[in-house]
Amino acid sequence: MLLVNWDTRRHEFQAGQWLKGRVYEERCDLSPSGDKLIYLAANQKPPYYAWTAVSRPPYFTALALWPNHGTYGGGGLFESERSILLNQCGGARRMPAGFRLPANVRVRPIGEWAGRGEDEPIRVARMRRDGWMLADPGTSTEFRWNAQMNWEFVVPQRWRKTRDSLTLERRILGIGERNGPWYVTEHRLLSDGDEVVMDFGRSDWADWSRSGELLLAREGKLSRVKTSGGRAQIRVEQLIDLGGLRFEQVPPTPGALRWNGQRIFGRKLK
Repeated sequence: MLLVNWDTRRHEFQAGQWLKGRVYEERCDLSPSGDKLIYLAANQKPPYYAWTAVSRPPYFTALALWPNHGTYGGGGLFESERSILLNQCGGARRMPAGFRLPANVRVRPIGEWAGRGEDEPIRVARMRRDGWMLADPGTSTEFRWNAQMNWEFVVPQRWRKTRDSLTLERRILGIGERNGPWYVTEHRLLSDGDEVVMDFGRSDWADWSRSGELLLAREGKLSRVKTSGGRAQIRVEQLIDLGGLRFEQVPPTPGALRWNGQRIFGRKLK
Protein backbone atom coordinates (compact mmCIF):
# COMPACT_ATOMS: atom_id res chain seq x y z
CA MET A 1 0.00 0.00 0.00
CA LEU A 2 1.26 3.46 -0.96
CA LEU A 3 0.64 6.58 1.12
CA VAL A 4 -0.07 9.64 -1.06
CA ASN A 5 -0.58 13.30 -0.13
CA TRP A 6 -3.44 14.90 -2.07
CA ASP A 7 -3.68 18.68 -2.25
CA THR A 8 -7.41 18.92 -2.91
CA ARG A 9 -7.25 22.57 -3.98
CA ARG A 10 -4.52 22.28 -6.61
CA HIS A 11 -5.01 18.55 -7.19
CA GLU A 12 -1.33 17.80 -6.79
CA PHE A 13 -0.25 14.36 -5.61
CA GLN A 14 2.91 13.35 -3.75
CA ALA A 15 3.95 9.73 -3.23
CA GLY A 16 5.63 8.75 0.01
CA GLN A 17 6.24 5.30 1.49
CA TRP A 18 4.88 1.89 0.68
CA LEU A 19 3.88 -0.56 3.40
CA LYS A 20 3.90 -4.32 2.87
CA GLY A 21 0.79 -5.17 4.82
CA ARG A 22 -2.82 -4.18 5.35
CA VAL A 23 -3.89 -0.75 6.54
CA TYR A 24 -7.36 -0.74 8.11
CA GLU A 25 -8.72 2.42 6.54
CA GLU A 26 -11.83 2.70 8.71
CA ARG A 27 -9.65 2.95 11.81
CA CYS A 28 -7.39 5.74 10.53
CA ASP A 29 -7.58 9.50 10.91
CA LEU A 30 -5.73 12.69 9.97
CA SER A 31 -5.00 15.44 12.46
CA PRO A 32 -6.90 18.70 11.77
CA SER A 33 -3.86 20.18 9.97
CA GLY A 34 -3.27 17.00 7.95
CA ASP A 35 0.29 16.82 9.32
CA LYS A 36 -0.20 13.58 11.30
CA LEU A 37 -1.80 10.25 10.46
CA ILE A 38 -2.93 7.66 12.98
CA TYR A 39 -3.44 4.21 11.48
CA LEU A 40 -3.89 0.53 12.26
CA ALA A 41 -1.73 -1.81 10.16
CA ALA A 42 -0.86 -5.49 10.16
CA ASN A 43 1.69 -7.64 8.36
CA GLN A 44 1.48 -10.71 10.64
CA LYS A 45 5.27 -10.67 11.07
CA PRO A 46 7.47 -10.06 14.11
CA PRO A 47 8.09 -7.98 16.07
CA TYR A 48 4.57 -6.46 16.20
CA TYR A 49 2.33 -8.40 13.77
CA ALA A 50 -0.28 -5.62 14.09
CA TRP A 51 0.11 -2.10 15.45
CA THR A 52 -1.35 1.38 15.79
CA ALA A 53 1.02 4.19 14.85
CA VAL A 54 1.24 7.94 14.33
CA SER A 55 3.29 9.17 11.36
CA ARG A 56 3.77 12.23 9.18
CA PRO A 57 2.19 11.59 5.77
CA PRO A 58 3.09 10.68 3.12
CA TYR A 59 5.34 8.45 5.26
CA PHE A 60 4.32 5.45 7.35
CA THR A 61 7.44 5.58 9.56
CA ALA A 62 6.11 5.49 13.12
CA LEU A 63 6.79 8.34 15.54
CA ALA A 64 4.54 6.73 18.15
CA LEU A 65 3.57 3.05 18.15
CA TRP A 66 1.33 0.79 20.19
CA PRO A 67 1.51 -3.01 19.56
CA ASN A 68 -1.95 -4.37 18.87
CA HIS A 69 -1.56 -8.19 19.14
CA GLY A 70 -4.14 -8.81 16.43
CA THR A 71 -6.63 -6.62 14.60
CA TYR A 72 -9.38 -6.64 17.22
CA GLY A 73 -9.26 -3.05 18.42
CA GLY A 74 -6.58 -0.63 17.29
CA GLY A 75 -6.53 2.65 15.45
CA GLY A 76 -7.71 5.99 16.77
CA LEU A 77 -8.96 9.51 16.18
CA PHE A 78 -7.44 12.95 16.55
CA GLU A 79 -9.53 15.01 18.94
CA SER A 80 -7.16 17.92 18.18
CA GLU A 81 -3.55 18.37 17.09
CA ARG A 82 -2.48 17.52 20.64
CA SER A 83 -5.14 15.05 21.75
CA ILE A 84 -5.45 11.46 20.52
CA LEU A 85 -8.35 9.11 21.21
CA LEU A 86 -6.84 5.64 21.15
CA ASN A 87 -8.77 2.42 20.48
CA GLN A 88 -6.69 0.26 22.83
CA CYS A 89 -7.39 -1.57 26.08
CA GLY A 90 -5.68 -0.45 29.33
CA GLY A 91 -2.12 -1.82 29.38
CA ALA A 92 -1.94 -1.98 25.59
CA ARG A 93 -1.56 1.82 25.58
CA ARG A 94 2.09 1.46 26.65
CA MET A 95 4.61 2.10 23.86
CA PRO A 96 7.72 -0.06 23.38
CA ALA A 97 11.24 1.33 23.77
CA GLY A 98 12.27 3.76 21.06
CA PHE A 99 8.88 5.45 20.71
CA ARG A 100 7.57 8.43 22.61
CA LEU A 101 5.10 11.28 22.40
CA PRO A 102 5.88 14.96 22.99
CA ALA A 103 5.03 16.05 26.53
CA ASN A 104 2.20 18.29 25.27
CA VAL A 105 0.35 15.48 23.45
CA ARG A 106 -2.37 13.75 25.46
CA VAL A 107 -3.63 10.22 24.82
CA ARG A 108 -6.82 8.77 26.27
CA PRO A 109 -9.16 5.90 25.36
CA ILE A 110 -11.78 6.59 22.73
CA GLY A 111 -14.50 5.31 25.03
CA GLU A 112 -15.46 2.81 27.70
CA TRP A 113 -15.17 -0.09 25.26
CA ALA A 114 -11.92 1.00 23.63
CA GLY A 115 -10.06 -1.91 22.07
CA ARG A 116 -12.96 -4.34 22.33
CA GLY A 117 -14.42 -3.98 18.84
CA GLU A 118 -13.33 -3.73 15.25
CA ASP A 119 -14.19 -0.66 13.14
CA GLU A 120 -16.51 0.72 15.79
CA PRO A 121 -16.59 3.14 17.47
CA ILE A 122 -14.00 4.85 15.25
CA ARG A 123 -15.84 4.61 11.92
CA VAL A 124 -19.14 6.07 13.11
CA ALA A 125 -17.49 8.70 15.35
CA ARG A 126 -15.32 9.93 12.48
CA MET A 127 -18.19 10.05 9.98
CA ARG A 128 -20.43 12.00 12.35
CA ARG A 129 -17.60 14.41 13.19
CA ASP A 130 -17.04 14.98 9.46
CA GLY A 131 -20.67 15.85 8.80
CA TRP A 132 -22.22 12.54 7.72
CA MET A 133 -25.72 11.71 8.93
CA LEU A 134 -27.11 8.19 9.17
CA ALA A 135 -30.22 8.11 6.96
CA ASP A 136 -30.96 4.37 7.35
CA PRO A 137 -29.09 1.77 9.48
CA GLY A 138 -30.09 -0.90 6.97
CA THR A 139 -30.81 -4.57 7.52
CA SER A 140 -28.14 -7.23 7.08
CA THR A 141 -28.04 -11.00 7.02
CA GLU A 142 -26.42 -13.00 9.82
CA PHE A 143 -22.72 -13.79 9.45
CA ARG A 144 -22.15 -16.39 6.69
CA TRP A 145 -18.67 -17.92 6.54
CA ASN A 146 -18.71 -19.40 3.01
CA ALA A 147 -20.86 -16.78 1.27
CA GLN A 148 -19.67 -14.24 -1.31
CA MET A 149 -20.14 -11.63 1.44
CA ASN A 150 -19.91 -12.40 5.16
CA TRP A 151 -22.73 -9.93 5.78
CA GLU A 152 -25.04 -8.73 3.01
CA PHE A 153 -27.32 -5.75 3.49
CA VAL A 154 -30.80 -6.68 2.29
CA VAL A 155 -31.64 -3.03 2.93
CA PRO A 156 -28.47 -0.93 2.37
CA GLN A 157 -27.07 1.16 5.20
CA ARG A 158 -27.22 4.77 3.98
CA TRP A 159 -25.17 7.78 5.07
CA ARG A 160 -25.72 11.28 3.69
CA LYS A 161 -23.80 14.54 3.50
CA THR A 162 -25.32 17.67 1.94
CA ARG A 163 -23.60 20.59 0.23
CA ASP A 164 -25.90 23.38 -1.04
CA SER A 165 -28.76 21.67 -2.94
CA LEU A 166 -26.99 18.36 -3.55
CA THR A 167 -26.62 15.39 -1.21
CA LEU A 168 -23.94 12.75 -1.44
CA GLU A 169 -25.18 9.32 -0.33
CA ARG A 170 -22.91 6.45 0.71
CA ARG A 171 -24.62 3.06 0.55
CA ILE A 172 -23.11 0.02 2.26
CA LEU A 173 -24.20 -3.12 0.41
CA GLY A 174 -22.18 -5.70 2.30
CA ILE A 175 -19.16 -6.45 4.48
CA GLY A 176 -16.39 -8.96 3.91
CA GLU A 177 -16.62 -9.68 0.19
CA ARG A 178 -14.60 -12.66 -0.99
CA ASN A 179 -11.66 -11.43 -3.14
CA GLY A 180 -13.04 -7.91 -2.78
CA PRO A 181 -13.15 -4.96 -0.39
CA TRP A 182 -14.11 -5.28 3.26
CA TYR A 183 -16.89 -2.70 2.89
CA VAL A 184 -18.80 -3.00 -0.37
CA THR A 185 -20.01 0.53 -1.04
CA GLU A 186 -21.56 2.61 -3.75
CA HIS A 187 -22.14 6.36 -3.96
CA ARG A 188 -24.73 8.50 -5.64
CA LEU A 189 -25.67 12.17 -5.88
CA LEU A 190 -29.19 13.25 -4.94
CA SER A 191 -31.21 16.42 -5.50
CA ASP A 192 -32.97 18.17 -2.63
CA GLY A 193 -36.05 16.13 -3.57
CA ASP A 194 -34.12 12.84 -3.23
CA GLU A 195 -34.05 12.33 -7.00
CA VAL A 196 -30.91 10.48 -8.16
CA VAL A 197 -28.90 13.03 -10.15
CA MET A 198 -25.90 10.76 -10.77
CA ASP A 199 -25.19 7.18 -9.71
CA PHE A 200 -21.46 6.42 -9.40
CA GLY A 201 -22.04 2.72 -8.74
CA ARG A 202 -19.54 0.70 -6.75
CA SER A 203 -16.81 3.00 -5.47
CA ASP A 204 -14.34 3.08 -2.59
CA TRP A 205 -14.78 6.61 -1.26
CA ALA A 206 -16.40 9.96 -1.99
CA ASP A 207 -16.71 13.23 -0.09
CA TRP A 208 -16.97 16.98 -0.45
CA SER A 209 -13.65 18.82 -0.27
CA ARG A 210 -13.17 21.94 1.82
CA SER A 211 -13.29 23.98 -1.37
CA GLY A 212 -16.69 22.51 -2.25
CA GLU A 213 -15.74 19.98 -4.92
CA LEU A 214 -17.08 16.45 -4.89
CA LEU A 215 -14.20 13.96 -4.93
CA LEU A 216 -14.41 10.27 -5.83
CA ALA A 217 -12.15 7.20 -5.61
CA ARG A 218 -12.82 3.95 -7.44
CA GLU A 219 -10.69 1.23 -9.01
CA GLY A 220 -7.44 3.03 -8.15
CA LYS A 221 -8.52 6.25 -9.87
CA LEU A 222 -9.09 9.61 -8.15
CA SER A 223 -11.59 12.00 -9.74
CA ARG A 224 -13.53 15.16 -9.14
CA VAL A 225 -17.16 15.61 -10.08
CA LYS A 226 -18.10 18.85 -11.78
CA THR A 227 -21.43 19.91 -10.25
CA SER A 228 -21.73 23.58 -11.31
CA GLY A 229 -23.88 24.82 -14.16
CA GLY A 230 -26.96 22.66 -13.59
CA ARG A 231 -27.59 18.95 -13.73
CA ALA A 232 -26.81 18.67 -17.43
CA GLN A 233 -23.24 19.80 -16.67
CA ILE A 234 -22.48 17.20 -13.98
CA ARG A 235 -19.59 15.01 -15.12
CA VAL A 236 -16.71 12.99 -13.69
CA GLU A 237 -13.19 14.24 -14.44
CA GLN A 238 -10.36 11.80 -13.71
CA LEU A 239 -7.41 13.41 -11.94
CA ILE A 240 -4.95 10.54 -11.63
CA ASP A 241 -4.76 6.76 -12.08
CA LEU A 242 -2.68 5.13 -9.34
CA GLY A 243 -3.31 1.58 -10.52
CA GLY A 244 -0.01 1.17 -12.35
CA LEU A 245 2.25 2.02 -9.40
CA ARG A 246 4.39 -0.75 -7.93
CA PHE A 247 6.19 -1.25 -4.64
CA GLU A 248 9.40 0.67 -4.04
CA GLN A 249 11.65 0.72 -0.98
CA VAL A 250 11.41 4.35 0.16
CA PRO A 251 13.36 5.51 3.22
CA PRO A 252 11.87 8.26 5.40
CA THR A 253 13.11 11.81 4.95
CA PRO A 254 14.67 13.50 8.01
CA GLY A 255 11.46 15.47 8.55
CA ALA A 256 9.41 12.26 8.73
CA LEU A 257 11.44 11.25 11.80
CA ARG A 258 10.47 14.35 13.79
CA TRP A 259 7.13 15.08 15.42
CA ASN A 260 7.21 18.76 14.46
CA GLY A 261 8.92 20.71 11.74
CA GLN A 262 8.44 21.94 8.22
CA ARG A 263 5.84 20.44 5.91
CA ILE A 264 6.73 16.97 4.61
CA PHE A 265 6.95 16.46 0.85
CA GLY A 266 7.00 13.27 -1.17
CA ARG A 267 7.75 12.48 -4.80
CA LYS A 268 5.47 14.41 -7.13
CA LEU A 269 3.12 12.28 -9.20
CA LYS A 270 1.54 13.14 -12.56
